[in-house]
Amino acid sequence: MKTYKGRGIVLHTLKYGDSSMVVYLLTDVGGRRSYMVQGVRSRSGRGSKLALFQPVFPVEFEGLESPRQEMHRFREVRAGFALQSLPFDVRKSTMALFMAEVLYRLVREPLFPFVWNSVGALDAMREGVANFHLWFLANLSRLLGYRPGNDYTPGAWFDIREGLYTPVRPAHPGVMTQECAALLDTMLSCDVRRLGEVALNRERRSDFLSAMLSYFSYHLEGINSVQSIRILREVF
Repeated sequence: MKTYKGRGIVLHTLKYGDSSMVVYLLTDVGGRRSYMVQGVRSRSGRGSKLALFQPVFPVEFEGLESPRQEMHRFREVRAGFALQSLPFDVRKSTMALFMAEVLYRLVREPLFPFVWNSVGALDAMREGVANFHLWFLANLSRLLGYRPGNDYTPGAWFDIREGLYTPVRPAHPGVMTQECAALLDTMLSCDVRRLGEVALNRERRSDFLSAMLSYFSYHLEGINSVQSIRILREVF
């Protein structure tokens, strides 16, 4: 078997048999990959490893690749860096669940550096947690190639179909309101460490989240299958 070292972000897990699981990672060595982990659920096996495979947890690993097996395996796996607050803060863990599901359903491109750094930023965040998912979606759209094709001007609408800010509201329904268009520009230009300075109430967050989901669904159907959106709305 070929061995290699890498880092990964946990996107999704599936139970396999009584004691094993399939782990889907976004990695720095090959984009999205799946790994078979045996004995992780057994009492006599590597039960302690189960805690590593939570939504968007960072891991470092030595992988095994065999031409006779479809899935990769771990020779060694450990935490990529120590999470200080994310596992224990219900707001951040809810955000992590949403991030993991969006990435699992939508992303195939190699976006590892952005996701790895985003997890670290969320874990370290003291203020602005309630806005983080909005920043994450806006900047994910940019990296996926859906950034607005022109500069924002005050009072503009955002045409979802054309991907452009426009001073006149388009006749079709695929449009962001002036408030959401302004917030899209803010999120694209805002340093994640200053999200606490963006003053939003629950209604404005909900409106912008709906607008971003419409924007994603125009390009990628998978966003409609993200179940954690309902939980996210309840928390934020």
